[in-house]
Amino acid sequence: PPPANVGRAPGPPDGGWGWVVVFGAFVSIGFAYAFPKGLAIFFKEIQDFFGTSYSEIAWVSSIMLATTYGAGPISSILVNRYGSRPVVMFGGLLCGIGMVSAAFCTSILQLYICVGFVTGFGLALNLQPSVIIIGKYFLKRRPIANGLAMAGSPVMLCTLAPLNQFLFDNFGWRGSFLILGAILLNCCVAGALFRPIGAATASVKTQATKEGKDALKEGVTKDAMEMSSPTNIPMETKTEEEGGKDCCEKINQYLDFSLFKHRGFLIYLIGNVLMFLGFFAPIVFLAPYAKHIGIDEYSAAFLLSILAIVDMVARPTTGIIANSKWVRPRIQYFFSFAIAFNGTCHLLCPLASGYKGLVVYSTFFGLAFGMVCAMLFETLMDLVGAARFTSAVGLVTIAECCTILLGPPIGGTLIDTFGDYKYMFIKCGAVMVLAGTFLFIMNYYNYRVLAKEEKERKAKEEDPKSVRTENEDRNNWSKETVGGGPELEPLREEREGLKKDVNGT
Repeated sequence: PPPANVGRAPGPPDGGWGWVVVFGAFVSIGFAYAFPKGLAIFFKEIQDFFGTSYSEIAWVSSIMLATTYGAGPISSILVNRYGSRPVVMFGGLLCGIGMVSAAFCTSILQLYICVGFVTGFGLALNLQPSVIIIGKYFLKRRPIANGLAMAGSPVMLCTLAPLNQFLFDNFGWRGSFLILGAILLNCCVAGALFRPIGAATASVKTQATKEGKDALKEGVTKDAMEMSSPTNIPMETKTEEEGGKDCCEKINQYLDFSLFKHRGFLIYLIGNVLMFLGFFAPIVFLAPYAKHIGIDEYSAAFLLSILAIVDMVARPTTGIIANSKWVRPRIQYFFSFAIAFNGTCHLLCPLASGYKGLVVYSTFFGLAFGMVCAMLFETLMDLVGAARFTSAVGLVTIAECCTILLGPPIGGTLIDTFGDYKYMFIKCGAVMVLAGTFLFIMNYYNYRVLAKEEKERKAKEEDPKSVRTENEDRNNWSKETVGGGPELEPLREEREGLKKDVNGT
């Protein structure tokens, strides 16, 4: 057998080059989250250019967001196969190609394909690896590192909102898309910073595992040679079963479907699927809403900047609070409160009248939005652990993409139907308050069950009678198996006869 230390993965460094990795994740995550929202600046003009409705133009951001989340399993598989660095660099290249192609589109359907699917898939290849590699570089400081990396979204949104308005005024939406395609190529630079960690150890581990499997197969073959030929038929059946198991193991190597038996993971998944039905629609329609009530273009774009500035401060602050000894053991409650707080802001938005009211709404919305985003992946890793986090992210994002896809178009349909934006904000707020309440109640139940299971486990370990009873039962079973009773005598004689026949041959 290989030595005990062979194949053991090194511990996360919690610093060093990890902070450079955080900066690269800051850039790639920033583009992945902020870019679909920043495109809302062009929606009013694109809508007039193609003569489309609010719901039709909302599908551009909706398809992009849904593709970004829906391609999560593909991104996770590619990261497990090739590592984070090449996946992010390829994703940046796809983003640039998609936006440059969009500059030459002549219909809204072509925009769906170029901006929605191609650029959205490129952003998916930026988002997942960036989140995953932070978990490999950090353990003790992971909430802080996640908060800093997630702060890339508000920083990029704060920059992109006025930049997009400036580009549109000077180059039109087609020229702006060309320039934005070139800017997105910086994701390739960010991906180059993702130095692999533990690659050599992983190869040694794979080799040791392979050697162990070969040794096991040799032992099985040697035992089989001691038996007569009729017993080879069950052996062949067993080999076929092992082949089927190997196929399932290869699938589970990339996506661990046993997570659907994990109670905490299911609670998180249901709550987040419900939350995303109202998570992105308010930020997509904030600038168009401001223009609709008579606010000028730059002031409407500045609302997104205000939201982004507050968000920028909220994310690292939330990461520091979540890392404290009072909050981290019960971080799921904090996450539930952030979602409900977000929904309350949307419910109160229709009360805001005029530009000052929208400034106040944008401030509180940015705070709530930053709190949710800072803990979005940290709470998932807290539930499933770092080892299963890659598969968990992929499975969560593919489930969330349905509600992400439907959220903005449903909001646009409400606007087209009633001619008023307030119904869209009320819908989003009610859904998010419901999601936050669900997560709070179910996490309370989950914590109670976990505490009960832990108490039973400790009681079982401390009880000497139960341990002694289990050991006696195990010893008695072993003696019966080895010594055998009179009922095993015919089987023993038959086995001795088979061995003699084989030796004689």
